[in-house]
Amino acid sequence: MIRTAKISEIPDIMNLTKDCSAHMIKNGINQWNEHYPSQAAFEKDLERNELFVLEMNGKLCGTLVISTLMDEEYRPVVWRTPTGNNVYIHRLAVHPSQQGKGYAQKLMDFAELRAQKQGFVSVRLDTFSQNKRNQKFYETRGYQKLGDVFFPDQSEHPFHCYELVF
Repeated sequence: MIRTAKISEIPDIMNLTKDCSAHMIKNGINQWNEHYPSQAAFEKDLERNELFVLEMNGKLCGTLVISTLMDEEYRPVVWRTPTGNNVYIHRLAVHPSQQGKGYAQKLMDFAELRAQKQGFVSVRLDTFSQNKRNQKFYETRGYQKLGDVFFPDQSEHPFHCYELVF
C-alpha cells in the first residue's frame, strides 16, 4: 500500500535511505552521502504532504517524494514542456532487501497516475550519472534525458535530468 507518510515514520525513512546509501556505495555508486537525503528535507516534504511510503505486510519498504517545487538547479535545463504544471520526483528509495520485487515500479506508477489525475503535463526527475541501473529504469518507463545538473554536496559527477510527458 502506498500512502502519505506520517511524522512518526521519519526515523524509519532515514534508516531506509541510509541502508540504500550504504548499498549503493558498496556497489560503487556514490550518489547519496551524509548530507543527502537529510531528515530536514523529509520533514519539509512531509509538511507539504509530498512524502509517500510503500508499506508491505506492515513494514515500510519504500519511499518517494512527489513535489510541485522545482529545484533552482533545474532552471537551465531545456524541458519538453513549459514549467509550471509539472511534478518532480525526489528521493525514490526501496530498501535493499526488497529490491527486485517491482516496488520501485509500483511507486513510479503511483506517482505518474497521481500526476495525470491531478492534471499535470509531465513528471520530471534527476538521477545520478554513475547510476546506470536507474537510468535504464527511467528510460524504459519512457522518460527522456534532457540535460545535466550538479549537486556539489553530493558528488562531483553530474545528475541527468529526465522528463515524461503525458
